[in-house]
Amino acid sequence: MTVINDTPGTHLGGRPAPGRDADGDGAAGHPTPAPRPPAPASHAPYPTGEKPVRSTADRIADLVRLQEQVLAGPGAKATEAQHAKGKLTARERVELLFDKDSFTEVEGLRRHRATGFGMEARRPHSDGVITGWGLVDGREVFVYAHDFRIFGGALGEAHATKIHKIMDMAAAAGAPIVGLCDGAGARIQEGVTALAGYGGIFQRNVRNSGVIPQISVITGPCAGGAAYSPALTDFVFMVRDTSQMFITGPDVVQAVTGEAVSHNELGGADVHTSVSGVAQFAYDDEETCLAEVRYLLSLLPANNRELPPAAAVDDPVDRRTESLVDLVPAERGRAYDMRAVLTEIADDGEYFEVHQQWAGNVICALTRMGGQVVGVVANQPSALAGVLDIPSSEKAARFVQFCDAFNIPLVTLVDVPGFLPGVDQEHGGVIRHGAKLLYAYCNATVPRISVVLRKAYGGAYIVMDSQSIGADLTLAWPTNEIAVMGAEGAANVIFRREIAASDDPERTRSQLIDEYQDKLMHPYYAAEHGLVDDVIHPAETRSRLIGALRMLRSKYTALPSRKHGNQPQ
Repeated sequence: MTVINDTPGTHLGGRPAPGRDADGDGAAGHPTPAPRPPAPASHAPYPTGEKPVRSTADRIADLVRLQEQVLAGPGAKATEAQHAKGKLTARERVELLFDKDSFTEVEGLRRHRATGFGMEARRPHSDGVITGWGLVDGREVFVYAHDFRIFGGALGEAHATKIHKIMDMAAAAGAPIVGLCDGAGARIQEGVTALAGYGGIFQRNVRNSGVIPQISVITGPCAGGAAYSPALTDFVFMVRDTSQMFITGPDVVQAVTGEAVSHNELGGADVHTSVSGVAQFAYDDEETCLAEVRYLLSLLPANNRELPPAAAVDDPVDRRTESLVDLVPAERGRAYDMRAVLTEIADDGEYFEVHQQWAGNVICALTRMGGQVVGVVANQPSALAGVLDIPSSEKAARFVQFCDAFNIPLVTLVDVPGFLPGVDQEHGGVIRHGAKLLYAYCNATVPRISVVLRKAYGGAYIVMDSQSIGADLTLAWPTNEIAVMGAEGAANVIFRREIAASDDPERTRSQLIDEYQDKLMHPYYAAEHGLVDDVIHPAETRSRLIGALRMLRSKYTALPSRKHGNQPQ
């Protein structure tokens, strides 16, 4: 019969418990202590009046209330003040950016840990910035949005750390990131730690450049060091009247220079989209602005390892563009709108123009041809006759670099009389600025096709993605003229002695101009010398471009091994 031993410290069957001897106290020769008497009522675990352990349901209810508080933000009064300025709140902007109910917030409960200057008494959740990810047309996108209602959206240590984290997450996930900027700069109460937070943002802007698309949307003030982050991103959107960017504000400008200027006159949306070139897009309201951000994202790949998203289109690939025959005049000096050409060759006539208000003598646009995203660079004869100058060279160079970084093929529409002459241009460095565009094209490894519509003269012809700098395919219309310069200028240089010695200089000059045109400037001269791959009918332009883009879709070019090039500045 088995004896059950109920001595404390032993197992059933009388065996000592692990770590104890036969006496049960772990030390030989010591008797087992007497059982401890029950504790008196006054020593119970939860004396009378102490709060009992709260249930899981109660704790979940607390979480729900806290989440609701975080979503509500600092209160109705602060929200009303934001709306009174014609501005949406950060959460309203996030809702407009993403597909419905797709946003997931990160670190919504984060608080600052600063002390002094009354900061201990003000520790709102989120610390003035909303971070997370969601879907835009079903594709993953990351975001950070300054909440102006909390500390004026000013950046502190915790605030910056949240932005650093979401930027790192976007890079790791290989997805675009959008910054909704509405902040008053660095948080003064936190001193140099706030400034260091900006350094971390700038470092990530540069590290992610050319890796994932980075878009800045200026929806309020963006001053001082804060303005450098948008300048490092790929595209900058602004909202008229409510957004401004500048390094030093109007008060400082007036104190230092004596110039009286308003916030909008100094750094408003129209200033930066038409004068400085800092921003690419300006809109009258935030709803339209964010809708256009969504559209831009639909044209971009998620990262530099992917191709841009294709789309099904009803526009026939072989659609003839007959109207181009009459749209582009044969006369070299007559202006026309290159946008009309782009409308004819693009799918359904749709395109998204970048920097429309700045450097109007060149057009940069994203569009689709045959459902594939294409970047278009084109001279604009209706603005400065389509010449290249300092601003247009910078504009086109940056656009070419962006397209190359994100695997977007390039189509160049050429009708250029040369570089803009003038003392201001030369002293302003048109040589090095023009070299930026040359460098960008030469460095690009994406498919590159150029079409010479009419004239292509001098160094500007070479710079506009000519075959000699690496264009994969060069097409030309029968109206093209590719030459060192126009026939009139060439004749004046080459035959100046014959013209001066003639009895009828004007008649001689006219005859020599015709001779030069017949020998060197007819449409087939470049084709005969292998500088143009084919001379095509204008009505075939769309179908020929789409066919060439499909052929080049799998193009691969390896660049020399190097740390990086030294781009002209």
